[in-house]
Amino acid sequence: MKVYDPRPMTDKPHVPFALPGHGLVTLEGRDAIAFSHAQFMSDVTSLGDGQWHWSGWLTPKGRVLALFALLRRAPESVWLVLPDADRESFASALRRFVFRSKVAIATPDLPISALLGCGSGGSRDGVLSLDMSGEGGPRTLLIGGDPAAPDPAALARWRAADVAHGLPRLAPAQAEKWTPQQLSLERLRAFSVKKGCYPGQEIVARTHFLGQAKRGLRLLAADVAPAPGERVQDAAGEPLGEVVCVATGTDGLHLIQVVAPLDAADDAFRVHGRTAPARGFLGGLARPA
Repeated sequence: MKVYDPRPMTDKPHVPFALPGHGLVTLEGRDAIAFSHAQFMSDVTSLGDGQWHWSGWLTPKGRVLALFALLRRAPESVWLVLPDADRESFASALRRFVFRSKVAIATPDLPISALLGCGSGGSRDGVLSLDMSGEGGPRTLLIGGDPAAPDPAALARWRAADVAHGLPRLAPAQAEKWTPQQLSLERLRAFSVKKGCYPGQEIVARTHFLGQAKRGLRLLAADVAPAPGERVQDAAGEPLGEVVCVATGTDGLHLIQVVAPLDAADDAFRVHGRTAPARGFLGGLARPA
């Protein structure tokens, strides 16, 4: 059973469409890299200028507040693209930790859009491109330029690609619920256990080095769509996992990310009483590639 078709993802390739809900936060100044490295869960210093990777901000208890694409634009410039978290609230919370660091945190109102069927990165004519291609096909996120028109079908394909590749799309109610390991963010290389201190680092490192991650992200396919936070069951009706996010796949089936036991059999899951077999995530979304 296919849950995601890696063929061209739209009948309008190379036509940008709007990405509502995505927001931009910028960190500029002499300490932008050091501040980002100390606050976020990825190794920011490993990036070269123009490179990006997945990252996140954690609570002191190691729970994910927000996930984002982190771009090192220049030696004194870091940009964050947040797919779900409110950028103003995020920036306001982050500013409380600036203290004496030489860094300015802003939320510029630049359009964020996307292309399906085309994968490229770089900067041209004032538009910054992040290549977000993976096994599901080429795609590009665009920052800046003219606002793009809405395209609900293309937007649904974009979200389905995120979910199929294992990028959790965290609604506000899902913030502060999960550890990076519970969301299997190691497959996106989104956190570091070696770089030193950051909020939640002790919990993340302890879980990693003691091998305590017994639950992680699983991808289910079903013809019914549960809501985030709902429970999925086993064949006996007992709770087996909790829904993180849902998208509609290219074949009409719903793609469902759940946090569940990693050793649960692929055919063990039920959603609203119906069989929802587990499938493997697509690869290739981790950065740097």
